[in-house]
This record gives sequence, structure tokens and C-alpha cells, in this order.
Amino acid sequence: MFTYIITKIVIGFVAGWIAGEISNSRKKKFWENVGVGLIGSFLGSWLFGMIGISFSGLIGSIIGAVLGALILLWLIKKIR
Repeated sequence: MFTYIITKIVIGFVAGWIAGEISNSRKKKFWENVGVGLIGSFLGSWLFGMIGISFSGLIGSIIGAVLGALILLWLIKKIR
């Protein structure tokens, strides 16, 4: 369980950074993108699990987390 949480956090860090670069939100602080990545990691896992898509392995998990973070960044942009 502990390893799972640490892995999710590391994936969230990477996903936040990648999503920040893709969405051109470089004006945001690094830690804001990391926070979005952490939340996006769990969001991506949940969303894609709900529609029956699963990502396996480290690369698959990062892809799912990045997609979740991009969705979250899009929602934040729409709300603002």
C-alpha cells in the first residue's frame, strides 16, 4: 500500500510537469503544476477506470495521469 501511494505521488509529479508543458501553462508555478498532476493522476485513474480503459506499467500510468491532469487543467481554465 505504501509503495502504491509513493508511486502515485511520483507519477503525479511527472504528470504535472508534462501537462504543464503540453498545456503551455508555464506561467504557473512548478508546485501548482505538481498539485494538478497529483490530483490529475487520481482523476485519470478514476475516469478511465469508469469507462473501462486501463493503463498498465509505469509508462501507461504516466500517460493516464497526464491525460487526467490535462483534463483537470482544461476544467480549471474553463472555470476561470
